Amino acid sequence: MVYQILYTKTALKDIKRLDIIVKKRLKNKIELFTTNPLAFSKKLINNSIGQYRFRLGNYRIIFDIEKNRIIILRAGHRREIYKR
Repeated sequence: MVYQILYTKTALKDIKRLDIIVKKRLKNKIELFTTNPLAFSKKLINNSIGQYRFRLGNYRIIFDIEKNRIIILRAGHRREIYKR
């Protein structure tokens, strides 16, 4: 099953702030996970910001899954993403 990817306004704003190289890596990583997002993700303990995360080097992608949709909530450097 292929999941549809949706972005929140906050996630789009976060991604816009990233370097071009990081944006490309992020796009490739998200496309890779559309077939099975839970295989490479980790469940968050503090789920106030989201249920799951992808790791991309020092960057994190926070997301939720609803039916056949991946909803990207936040994206950013690991030292900043959990403080917001």
